[in-house]
Formats: sequence, structure tokens, C-alpha cells
Amino acid sequence: MKKIFLYSLFWLCLDQGIKKLITISIGLGESVTMIPSLFGFTHVRNTGAAWSMLEGNRIFLILVSFVAIGLVYWFMIKDKKIEPIEEIGYGILLGGILGNLIDRVILGYVIDFISIYIGSYAFPIFNVADIGIVIGTLIIVGIMLKEDMHGDNSSRERHK
Repeated sequence: MKKIFLYSLFWLCLDQGIKKLITISIGLGESVTMIPSLFGFTHVRNTGAAWSMLEGNRIFLILVSFVAIGLVYWFMIKDKKIEPIEEIGYGILLGGILGNLIDRVILGYVIDFISIYIGSYAFPIFNVADIGIVIGTLIIVGIMLKEDMHGDNSSRERHK
């Protein structure tokens, strides 16, 4: 568990540090292109969740964050043997949730800044916390699916 909290603290500090750097380096609404038609930074404020869904529902989103933290903690204590990759997954997931939660509680919005374009399609602008939430979730779900598949195979072999 100690490693999970260290990974979480690392991801939280990375997220908050980069957000601070963005807010002092790029004006609100301004963009800096890094790779034309592919990648850049755009400083925006997001009062919603992903893709600005639930915009303006700050209290609800704060409550959802606390529920998510509780669920992650429940999964962590339920898991008898946490693999090293799971520790990273849980850590960056918690760090991501906390990073956006801190923004919502203190600022009233989330600072987003990563702009990705593929051709003429612009992905919704996101941040380091969002990356942690997505990657952490994928790691944890991937391991759960692997364990389910492994468990199913083991039980089939016993019943032959």
C-alpha cells in the first residue's frame, strides 16, 4: 500500500506542477503549437467532466470524486495480492482523481491544457490527471480481466 500512495503522490505533484507551469506560461484561452496539426498546449478552464459533460455541476463532480476514491480504496483492500503493475495503476489513478479534485475544490474548475489533433479532428483538451485516470483504470481493469480469464481457465481444467 505504501508504494501506491507514493505513486499517487508523484502523479498528483506532476499534475499540479505542470498545471501551475501552464497557468504562468500560457494565457487563458491561448494556444502554443508544438507539432503542427498534431499536438500543442491550450490553457482552458473546464467546469465539467470529460468533454465538458456535466458542465457547471461542481458539487456533484466533487462528490463523484470522493465516491471514486472510496471505490478505488475498496478495490485495493479487497485485492489480496497486488502486483507491482497494479500498484502503479492504483497510484496514478488516485493521483489523477486527486489532481482534478483539488482543482475543483480550490479553483472551482479543472485546468486542462493538452491539445491533440488528428487531421481536422481536435480531441477534447485534457490534463495529466486525466492521463493518470485513464491509464490507471486500463491497468486495473486489464489485470482484473486477466485474473478472470486465468481463473476461468483453471476451473475448466479441474472439471475435465
